[in-house]
Amino acid sequence: MKNPLFKVAALLTVVASLPAVQAADRKPNVVVVFVDDLGYADIGPFGATQQSTPNLDRMAREGMKLTSFYAAPVCSVSRAQLLTGCYGARVSVPGVYFPGGAEGLNPAEATVAERLKELGYATACVGKWHLGDQPPFLPTRQGFDRYFGIPYSNDMQRPEKGQTTAVSPLLRNEQVAELLTQEQQSTIVARYTAEAVQFIGENREKPFFLYFPHTAVHTPIEPGAAFRGKSRNGRFGDWVEEVDWSVGQILEALEKNRLAENTLVLFTSDNGPWLTKGADGGSAGPLRGGKGSTWEGGMRVPTLAWWPGKIPAGSRCDAVAGTIDILPTAVALAGGTLPAAPKIDGRDISPLLFGKSTESPRDAHFYFSGYTLQAVRQGPWKLALTPQPENLGQKKAPVGSKEPRLYNLDQEIGEQTDLAGQHPELVSRLQKIAAEMSGEIGGQTPSARRPAGRVDAPVTLYPTDPRPVPGKKAKK
Repeated sequence: MKNPLFKVAALLTVVASLPAVQAADRKPNVVVVFVDDLGYADIGPFGATQQSTPNLDRMAREGMKLTSFYAAPVCSVSRAQLLTGCYGARVSVPGVYFPGGAEGLNPAEATVAERLKELGYATACVGKWHLGDQPPFLPTRQGFDRYFGIPYSNDMQRPEKGQTTAVSPLLRNEQVAELLTQEQQSTIVARYTAEAVQFIGENREKPFFLYFPHTAVHTPIEPGAAFRGKSRNGRFGDWVEEVDWSVGQILEALEKNRLAENTLVLFTSDNGPWLTKGADGGSAGPLRGGKGSTWEGGMRVPTLAWWPGKIPAGSRCDAVAGTIDILPTAVALAGGTLPAAPKIDGRDISPLLFGKSTESPRDAHFYFSGYTLQAVRQGPWKLALTPQPENLGQKKAPVGSKEPRLYNLDQEIGEQTDLAGQHPELVSRLQKIAAEMSGEIGGQTPSARRPAGRVDAPVTLYPTDPRPVPGKKAKK
């Protein structure tokens, strides 16, 4: 196979010679770059110094940095929120899906891709899906015209039936195109990027939605050959730098296709850094906790928005926003309206992006771990309702933890000083708001939770040997 970097360069050279597209009265394009396990302090605009991110620095310089943008504690939940505009608990996506599982995002849910297709958009998903690997749950059944990527986390490798080397399936639409060894994952950022650039060029004359959820920087860390040893932060920093390169290729493709001034590019992450992975896990910087937690470090993610001529250059938004707001924002920008039902939790944040407002359109933000509502934020105030482990796999909260705990995130971003005793009226008000939401979609008896998708007799995407049942001896 030829070097994927050459393919990207060739595509950009071709599109540079094409005539400009008339943007008058054209609906804007939307590009969402969604990185896996990227921590709050892992890119230059949010404080990284050990890896270089010039293209993301450019996005911040020419666009907006969103400092209070929230995802979810883990992968599948965050992706469900982005695509449906709902908290994961509302659409029955509480945790992480595994290969060959029976459940996935319910096809009855209307995704942002489906909403935009109705408005005349071309749609593509390039990268990690992780919302179920059975056919009814795949991207091409959820509003995307095309799909190319590893459909779940890159550590969920299994040997093909009768083999010993663990592999990951690379899908083209609904078919397995290749089985990749871990070493071959080192080409995945370049291959994804070439696919994304090609999609932009092919759809330059109509509005499009490109959802680009990277496999990087989830472990195992496998930077491309051209980036190995380039950062001062080991292979993790190398892979961050390759992701930054990929962002640069997207921006360049938009500019060479004369589309930059009609395209919103949003860069963000699915959850906080996987701190238990050590040097392979990234950094949450000043935030407490990491992936798997409802402390700020687990859910507040580095986010940039870029749209030349629309988003004020060098701007900053401190208002609360998040992945649940992407669907209603995209639909509003496309000139569409959302029906009253089914209910979504997100709101249109375009006034924030355009500098026309500094107030969040949502009254509160809710921090779910599975179906348990662990915290709620309103303005600068965050109330912790339950014990909060700080990292994925940690079962106990810190010693001495008590509830409820109240933090002022404007005064102390690191969540160290409990102010509950000083503000009993705030505690009471936030407890009431939390109880209403928990009764609606949390706990064991919710009033408004919608069902997950489910299939009978699920199978893996490629033939694999059955996994042994713990405690059960194999037949001889």
